[in-house]
Amino acid sequence: MVEPLGKKVKRIAWGITGSGDQMIETYSVLVDIKERTGLEAMVFLSKEGETVMKWYHLWDKIQRDFPNFKVDAGPNSPFIAGPLQMGYYDFLLIAPATANTVAKIVYGIADTLVTNSVSQTAKGKTPIFILPVDQKRGTVKTSAPSGRAFELTMREVDITNSEKLARMENITVLESPYDIYDIVGLERPTEDITQKYKDRSKKKKKTD
Repeated sequence: MVEPLGKKVKRIAWGITGSGDQMIETYSVLVDIKERTGLEAMVFLSKEGETVMKWYHLWDKIQRDFPNFKVDAGPNSPFIAGPLQMGYYDFLLIAPATANTVAKIVYGIADTLVTNSVSQTAKGKTPIFILPVDQKRGTVKTSAPSGRAFELTMREVDITNSEKLARMENITVLESPYDIYDIVGLERPTEDITQKYKDRSKKKKKTD
């Protein structure tokens, strides 16, 4: 479990990279937290994040569920680094984070909106939470947008970078999207939140 911030969380910045793995789970958790708390989330996507959201049929949904929505137009555009450094947001969340994004952060490369936001936020006091998709040795199960399950074998270089990330200043590495509940001090749901989200989406399609 992750230690809660110890205060009421009102506003966060959520960065999304180009990973399909854990995307549905992360999205479902954030929607649930927003509905339960009224949390305001400013969402910003890498260019590859936009591609993945469309691939997983979340592009229209995220703009509806999180109206404060931005897409990478450069490392500092739109300008979010300043508000993050000054504490306008209670914390910065990057989830899920690709191996490429993690590697850039670890080696100080800040050439995208997501990596620059981490680099600049780390200089201030706003907490940073990152969910790397590659952090456990061996194979992991994931699923395609069609729902077909398959396995991926983790590379040692990516695991090593995730371990280095966990040792960086002002950064906490999350093991699961459900750790986000711990950050905001909410009890984790006993039901499968992903299945609940899928069922709700099916109902909405029938009524539209």
